[in-house]
Amino acid sequence: MAVPQRRTSKTRKALRRTHFKLSPVGLVECSNCGASIKPHHVCPKCGYYDGKKVLDVKAKQAE
Repeated sequence: MAVPQRRTSKTRKALRRTHFKLSPVGLVECSNCGASIKPHHVCPKCGYYDGKKVLDVKAKQAE
């Protein structure tokens, strides 16, 4: 059975996990309204994708 002979030190464990991290989300600017959106997604602010209107987005009413 595979059982470690010695305990793995904190340093060795941390060195092994140096590449195990989250990468930042790449955001692009919407060509219609200028909002930051994920690439290849419909803009939730204006409803445009690739310069064409795809969704009808209702504007928030001032209360």
